[in-house]
Amino acid sequence: MGITYIVEHPAIDAVRDGILEGLKVAGYEDGKTIELIIRSAQGNMSTQAQIASDFAGLDLDLAIAISTPSAQAVKNALKTKPVVFAAVTDPVGAGLIDTMARPGGLVTGTSDQQPYRPILELMGKLVPGLKRVGIIFNPGEANALSQVTALKAAAGQYGVQIVEAPASQSSMVSDAARSLVENADAVLLPTDSTVVSVVESVVMVGQRAKLPVFASDTGSVERGALAALGFNYHDMGLATARMAVEILNHAPPGDIPALVPEKQDLYLNARSAKAMGVEVPERLAATARKVVGK
Repeated sequence: MGITYIVEHPAIDAVRDGILEGLKVAGYEDGKTIELIIRSAQGNMSTQAQIASDFAGLDLDLAIAISTPSAQAVKNALKTKPVVFAAVTDPVGAGLIDTMARPGGLVTGTSDQQPYRPILELMGKLVPGLKRVGIIFNPGEANALSQVTALKAAAGQYGVQIVEAPASQSSMVSDAARSLVENADAVLLPTDSTVVSVVESVVMVGQRAKLPVFASDTGSVERGALAALGFNYHDMGLATARMAVEILNHAPPGDIPALVPEKQDLYLNARSAKAMGVEVPERLAATARKVVGK
């Protein structure tokens, strides 16, 4: 089995660890009952394409791809082998599956496609008078573009303007964050690997400029984002592993519905809230699954 991902960061690491745990629980342990080939593209799309090509040259029973660019590369390279994706925001829009309910073909997996109404409501509670929300994203990633589109649609219902700050490489993210200082009331980071891999650079800008930084993955709160409503990515990895096991037991991938976890948890960073000039009501903090930086 091959496992690959575009870059290492806490959300992707949590998915990977959940996958490995889920496989082990089901009796698939590396070096004993299965051989695992695990490869990171280190944030480089050319490297990801090469990994996918290498996978195509191996006699894999199945490949697991974490993140949209990884899943796209692996699907394109592996024409006759099943592929299970994980943490893909818009698998239909990314061309991976036909529909969530009936994926079709040899591909299925788990998605972290989030509804934007809850996070916008949270931002409105914590940032009084919120009118402009900045979003930093990689315009070359399909999942990032789909998130921008969905966020714009949701924001219109709240009279909130979305201010775009494109960053096609991780090295450009801090400049994108600085461009929002005078143009946004708060920042929302999408589940975009280019951005999440360097979230600390955005947090630094937010703290210096008193610009609240929210995230779409809970791991970024541990790294300094003020708050997030997000999925448990370790649990997502466990669910991905269960799908892989079904396929190894001869279930057709295209008949296994793609999954979006239902529950979202609130994570808060009290230290960052203070540094970014945000007062978190005690009643709201009491609802958080975890508060870091107390």
